[in-house]
Amino acid sequence: MASTYPCGGLKRRRFLGVTAAVAAQAGLPSLVVSAQEPRAAAGKPAVDEKWGIPGPYPGRVVEVRKPDMIRNGVKDREAIGAAVGRGMKELTGADDAVGAWRSFFEPGDVVGIKMNPVGNPLANSSSELMLEVIEGLKAAGVRTKDVVAFERYRDEFVGARMHEALPEGVAWAGLGVEYNNHQTDLKGVDDLKNPNLDHVTGYDPDEFVVMELVGKGEDPRDDRTRRSHLGLLVTRRVNKIVLLPVLKDHGSAGVTGALKNMSHGLVNNVCRTHSSPDANVCNQFIPQVVAHPIIRKKCVLQIMDGVRGVYQGGPGGSRLEWTWENNALLFATDPVAMDHVLWRAIDAKRKEKGLPPVGACGRLGLDPLKTEGFDFRQPQHIALAARLGLGVFDFEPPKGGGASIDHRIINIA
Repeated sequence: MASTYPCGGLKRRRFLGVTAAVAAQAGLPSLVVSAQEPRAAAGKPAVDEKWGIPGPYPGRVVEVRKPDMIRNGVKDREAIGAAVGRGMKELTGADDAVGAWRSFFEPGDVVGIKMNPVGNPLANSSSELMLEVIEGLKAAGVRTKDVVAFERYRDEFVGARMHEALPEGVAWAGLGVEYNNHQTDLKGVDDLKNPNLDHVTGYDPDEFVVMELVGKGEDPRDDRTRRSHLGLLVTRRVNKIVLLPVLKDHGSAGVTGALKNMSHGLVNNVCRTHSSPDANVCNQFIPQVVAHPIIRKKCVLQIMDGVRGVYQGGPGGSRLEWTWENNALLFATDPVAMDHVLWRAIDAKRKEKGLPPVGACGRLGLDPLKTEGFDFRQPQHIALAARLGLGVFDFEPPKGGGASIDHRIINIA
């Protein structure tokens, strides 16, 4: 299967820089973000501070395993729904699934569901999972008209046929239209004839992250080449987001889970992070984008689709033989902890298949299949994100004290 992404297979606001102390601690170059406080959505107040990443359950990752969520390539929505209910209860400690959903959401919330269709058909967020999330939101009192499922590119959402699975009254959107090599355009989707397409699309001219990195072939004199703007849907339409990343590897980031689903799925101008084999900077870009205050406050819940896992070639260049029926869903408010669990799972499967760990792979490292597209993969973005306070990285309590990952595995029949 050919890779969808060439880059993946291979003045009215104040601005503020991340402090030198934080940048030095994380080992990252300087960053500038817009200093605007997260705006209200549809009359709702800004998200309460308790929801800011890593959220109310730092370090906690609940993995629910159910053997019949997928069999012989066919997914079972009832089984996926049972796993969602159990996972939400275990994550929150609520007495039942409805109570768990109500601990995150309430009537009046406007909620985005961030899908991940880029690896379609082998490594995309399941429509069955999306539908169960919608049911959970409705149970919490969120109105159907206040739910919007979305992805960075409209054409990928449509290509995975996710829009066809949505119930009546639920809108969907792409922040932009389609993938292209020149990603600085702020224009959104112009299709007013489609009543189900949410038209709060495009990118916010006032909310962006600056990183002194210009993509291959771009003009460094153009300031837009250094900016990644947040989607208008993220900044102005919704006040909370549920994200459905997928358990898979990635040729440049090493693995691509909760963190990369935000950093590369909620902003534009992302191809510059891996635009050529020798200029891979996912390690720096991913934590810095996720640290944007709007993203931190609005991304309140992560449910990782591990029904099918991808251990090689992900997301767009995978083959069926590089996937496995994993039959698991993972739940967290902490994307760092979730992604470290993901990293371990991918490396364990690669070891089983006789492949080196992702952190050792690259054109200048280990490349037994002769498929590596970058000098080295960079899963260390997960540890760097922890240093920016975005979550818990360590599986064992660190020396001198500190939090560690609480990975709970729940097996249900």
